[in-house]
Amino acid sequence: MKARSHSPSETAASFLASALTIESRFQTLGDVRSWLTECSEHQQFSVRRIPFAELDQWHFADHPNRLVHDSGRFFSIEGLRVQTRHGPVKEWQQPIIHQPEIGILGILTKVFDGLRYFLMQAKMEPGNINLLQLSPTVQATWSNYTRVHAGKRPLYLDYFLDPRRSRRLVDQLQSEQGSRFFRKRNRNMIVEVKGEVPLADGFVWLTLGQIKRLLAFDNLVNMDARTVLACIPLASPEWRFIPPPQLVIGGDQVEAFGRPVGGFQRDLLLSAISGVSPWRSSDEILSWLTELKTGCELSVERIPLDQVTGWERDEEQIRHRSGQHFAVIAVDVEAGNREVVHWTQPLLEHFGYGCVGFLTQKLGGQLHFLVRASLEPGNRDLFELGPTVACANPEQRIKTRTVPAFLDLFLDPPAGCVRYQAVQSEEGGRFYHFQNRYTIVEWPSETHVEIPPDFMWMTLSQILELARYGAFNIEARNLLSCLDLQANPD
Repeated sequence: MKARSHSPSETAASFLASALTIESRFQTLGDVRSWLTECSEHQQFSVRRIPFAELDQWHFADHPNRLVHDSGRFFSIEGLRVQTRHGPVKEWQQPIIHQPEIGILGILTKVFDGLRYFLMQAKMEPGNINLLQLSPTVQATWSNYTRVHAGKRPLYLDYFLDPRRSRRLVDQLQSEQGSRFFRKRNRNMIVEVKGEVPLADGFVWLTLGQIKRLLAFDNLVNMDARTVLACIPLASPEWRFIPPPQLVIGGDQVEAFGRPVGGFQRDLLLSAISGVSPWRSSDEILSWLTELKTGCELSVERIPLDQVTGWERDEEQIRHRSGQHFAVIAVDVEAGNREVVHWTQPLLEHFGYGCVGFLTQKLGGQLHFLVRASLEPGNRDLFELGPTVACANPEQRIKTRTVPAFLDLFLDPPAGCVRYQAVQSEEGGRFYHFQNRYTIVEWPSETHVEIPPDFMWMTLSQILELARYGAFNIEARNLLSCLDLQANPD
């Protein structure tokens, strides 16, 4: 007899229960942090900057000029010429990563004793500020898992490739940074298994609540894990009419799975569930985005890397003449726990901290997020929806007087308004020491906020629905993944 499939409401309830649980049958949060430290100490990790001439199996190809792998796979560094009428800068050129293949970012999940757990990996990436961070079960490009590098096959990969071995709870195509990647997408997956799963070295079972709590610390959970976590439905649209029996809502009082949920966490949960009286309807949001795309002009042309105006190359890097933005460098890597234990590759090096933030406010009694329509040269469809602020070089923007709207609220947040703040690393497999300070600020409901035309207030329910279809960019998803339904301890 075929097993009964769970409804979306039941699946969302199981995710929510896990998100509200820090207690584990396997280990405490302290145990996890100690385990990550031990994994780092017991592995041989080394990242050394090298001249381009010492890159192995990489070269500068001609016609057009670009930095490529000898196999023609993995990725390449190319040039891009951009022209637009949108925003303060109308024309520029830059290097960009071109990686047309779609990789898999996947987390394995299993229910133990009625509670959902997630299989996470302690993985080294050469660009991470601290090398080893908590990662998805599988994090692999197509070139990786088809073994172009002649290395080992990623563990647990078959659960994601063979639908007979698991049940797909989340399966979405999501973008990466449109300012650094040219139309790059990954397959974000969460698959459930019911049978026995062997636990390999370097992997650990965690509740969603434990992962969320670890996101309160700097640089513990990597970007690839965060983008998958952001795809998890912590509520179901059905709950607007028929909430599950484990969720009790009475006025301002909310109890979920026997736990009281109050304050900002209560407002988050209600914003994720309720479709009642949003500031703007879903039809109005779609019309707003359509109008922006219709009126936008963007010309993007791939050009030879050695013809990118304003950038110069020496033996060790490709950099902007101003010393700002980012640089292309080369590294030599040794990692004892990877499919390949030694390799060289290019990385994009970034300077200082970026700033990524969501402004939230209760409008009509319901928590809303201020979303910005973001135009980046690597986007597939002109605008993607992003956080209120996403600024890679805030100090530079201040000096050049091209400060994005609301940046001051995140560089110097008002006292008592910060609901989340931590420093998180970006993709360590392509970026070298690229960090953003992620912040969520709640503005008092009685204070009017004047918003420019490319901004829109949305409930969390509206955001999560649009995010399923790839409408939100990686910066927004990274910040959404940090939303914790448990109040932080005093």
